[in-house]
Amino acid sequence: MTTTDHPRGPRGQDDAELAEFGYRPELKRTLGNFHTFAAGISYISILTGTFQLFYFGYGSGGPAYWWSWPMVFAGQFMVALCFAELAARYPVAGSVYNWSKKIGNPHLGWLAGWMMLIASIVSISAVALAYQLTLPQISDVFQIVGDGTGTYDVATNAVILAAVLILFTTLVNAFGVKLMATINTAGVFIELIATIVLIVLFAVHITRGPQVVMETNGTGAGYGAGYLGAFLVASLASAYVMYGFDTAASLGEESLDPTRNAPRAIIRAIVASFVLGGLILLLALMSVSSLKGEKLSTDGLQYVVLDVLGPTAGKAMLWCVLIAVTVCALAVHTAAVRLAFAMARDNNLPASSRLAKCHPRFQTPVLPTVIIGLLALAILVVNIRQPQIFTVVTSIGIIMIYLAYLGVTVPMLLARLRGTWQPAGDGRFSLGRWGVLVNVLAVVWGAAMTLNLIWPRASVYNATAPFHWYLRWGAVLFVAIIAGGGFAYYWFVQRHRTGVLAEHRLQGDVAPAVPPAASPAPE
Repeated sequence: MTTTDHPRGPRGQDDAELAEFGYRPELKRTLGNFHTFAAGISYISILTGTFQLFYFGYGSGGPAYWWSWPMVFAGQFMVALCFAELAARYPVAGSVYNWSKKIGNPHLGWLAGWMMLIASIVSISAVALAYQLTLPQISDVFQIVGDGTGTYDVATNAVILAAVLILFTTLVNAFGVKLMATINTAGVFIELIATIVLIVLFAVHITRGPQVVMETNGTGAGYGAGYLGAFLVASLASAYVMYGFDTAASLGEESLDPTRNAPRAIIRAIVASFVLGGLILLLALMSVSSLKGEKLSTDGLQYVVLDVLGPTAGKAMLWCVLIAVTVCALAVHTAAVRLAFAMARDNNLPASSRLAKCHPRFQTPVLPTVIIGLLALAILVVNIRQPQIFTVVTSIGIIMIYLAYLGVTVPMLLARLRGTWQPAGDGRFSLGRWGVLVNVLAVVWGAAMTLNLIWPRASVYNATAPFHWYLRWGAVLFVAIIAGGGFAYYWFVQRHRTGVLAEHRLQGDVAPAVPPAASPAPE
């Protein structure tokens, strides 16, 4: 962990990049190398994602769905490499928003930030609901509402448990980044140890060979394209997990030596998640007693853990999963707060001056922390009587994150092709001659997976009652409304207000950090 102090202030190395945006340094720099890595890997969260979505992937594509894990990694790794190069150049809060604004234009930046912010708030609620998948399997005491057999018992109980977690993440984030980083780092350490232990325990209980990943369980029968159709649906289980690695860069204004630490953290987080998560999924399939059990498609990895390890060791492992879910929700909340702060600092949100104000003692934006927590709690209410609608809302959140990522990789590619992109020098991370190829692959991947995510399949958006057309087309409709409404709002209202607030502007800065909205993208 990096502990060496670095020069502070607008002329210091850590704050030099802020001057390019016209910002004065305000957030407290306390995070070292492992802290930034922990932030990225806790957002991806190996145990949270695999345990929350294994049932969907397995139920949709059988054991062969495992191949979606390396496929999604390959695509997202291209995006992560682009982000690592950007993090070496611009390690600022609200990374995606500020990157899109800097290499594209203010309109595109606002739209990317708008979609990322909404998606992040939805993601907090979605991650928090994972408590329901784990706690009641540890003990019936956690099934507070009914016995779990009632029509709305599970959905309502999930909201209660999730609300407790969101209140926790709100309080922790309100008390400053140091407390958040301490809890997050400890949680990630436990998660990594538990992941390795789980891999070893699965490995010593294997009952079949790795050829299990070639079995489809006949899941392609109902698709015109055969198993390809089933696999594309199942791949969403992996696509829903492997994102959020940009969080390491979003904490750049609170990190030491961020231009070097943030790129490393981004790459290490996604690589570690791929390797460890892939091994968990593979060895779970190799060690479970039977591949025919219906619970594999309902209870997922929680069932596998209890089946393979038994009730005592299995429940101990589920407690570790609970810790992983907790730090994941904490990291998502943290990233959302930094994004809101970054947009408010540019006067790009309602009541921006209040949202961008840092607490004098904790040196963190407290008001957006509380508001984001309250909004996440409000979204949870949808799940009480309409869990099917919540599934659609969650999917919309993931789609908007992929679209926000495209809001960065597309203008970055255009800048490369124009010859205007200048990576960081001084030995910091750069893709060099591979930049164009990696960037092209990142854009193609992002567009293809966005299409796969938003495709109005009944098996994804209208799989259970009530069967309504608006559920099936919900992703298309809502994303269009959110993106179109956001575009129109910026064009007719917000573009006339945007600009760094005086209290956040670097003293002596004469040029606005945010260029006029009518200005073209940098040539």
